[in-house]
Amino acid sequence: MEVGLVGKPNVGKSTFFSASTRAEVEVASYPFTTIDANRGIGYVTHRCPHEDIGEECDPNNSPCKDGTRMVPVELIDVAGLVKDAHSGRGLGNKFLDDLRQASSLIHIIDSSGSTDEEGEPCEKGEHDPKKDVEFLEEEIDHWLKGILEKNWDKVSRKIEVSGSKVEKVIYDQLSGLGVSEGEVTNAFRGLDLPENPTSWDSEELFGLAQKIRKKSKPMIIAANKADISSDEQLKELEGLDYPVIPTSAEYELALRKASENDIVDYIPGDNDFEILRQDISDEQKRALEEIKKFIKKNDGLGVQKTLEKAVYDVLDMIVVYPVENENDYTDKEGRVLPDAYLLERGSTAEDLAFTVHTDIGEGFIRAVDARTDRVIGRDHELEDGDIIKIVSE
Repeated sequence: MEVGLVGKPNVGKSTFFSASTRAEVEVASYPFTTIDANRGIGYVTHRCPHEDIGEECDPNNSPCKDGTRMVPVELIDVAGLVKDAHSGRGLGNKFLDDLRQASSLIHIIDSSGSTDEEGEPCEKGEHDPKKDVEFLEEEIDHWLKGILEKNWDKVSRKIEVSGSKVEKVIYDQLSGLGVSEGEVTNAFRGLDLPENPTSWDSEELFGLAQKIRKKSKPMIIAANKADISSDEQLKELEGLDYPVIPTSAEYELALRKASENDIVDYIPGDNDFEILRQDISDEQKRALEEIKKFIKKNDGLGVQKTLEKAVYDVLDMIVVYPVENENDYTDKEGRVLPDAYLLERGSTAEDLAFTVHTDIGEGFIRAVDARTDRVIGRDHELEDGDIIKIVSE
């Protein structure tokens, strides 16, 4: 699963990425600082089951701090988008190509309106950030439409002659974009398209592309630079068709750096933090007080909340803990609750087996719910927080 960070240049995408992953990337206030996509691992939080089983965990792929498990998520920070990117303007072709496998998008906008449509600085409030949402939708829609339109005469005639299912043919066209057949099928619902695809015009293909984008690339808005935005500016964004979360990536990055240096005690996403050291400068103290005010007003800094909403709400994921010994909750090396995996809600025990390793999935025999010591089959639907032992050939 991959979450794409998108938006025009100079809105704080790379700062958001760096705060989420703590990867060092170039950050500057000019367009196209990001040229090649940055990839890294962010984390969503989850209540660690070690508190339920009465054993201290020994994490492998997912750190645990004070009972909060940090479950890994792959993030991609793509090149800044400009208008007409689908036509190759700016770094448009690269931007769109980098989004191919993203399961969901976090659209980072400058909620203060101090960045124009080209990504250049302007006076605060001079630009309407809602327009950025509209043009991002249009660029992705035109991109998808362009892929559908390519050789459409030939493709549509093939459907007509062979009697192939149109949804399956379109899925084959888009399968390299991380689009599922189910998402394509769902996109057709509510569309009044002519029965014969050879008669579909450009407008009808564009409408289909819109529906496919909504189904396959669900989006959430990070209203970044909220620390310099007015209440009125943030209020205006509430009418968008997406979840909107006020965010300060700069504050988040500063606080995570302070935590790494043992200046504060902070778990990402918490709505407070404790200052651990008093030997800091007056400037640092003032900065931390400003961050505290923002957190109190907005119930957090927004970065972690945005990522978790994208994963848990938009993509509807759950966290499952595989083990090899269901009695001690350990792996073969004796580590307690070593790993945590994100799975789509509705996933089965067999799905978990394939997530851990293809060979384990192919050799699946049965599984055991370690919490209840109950044997479960391959089609058993998993629940959030399950601890599962997989028995494989």
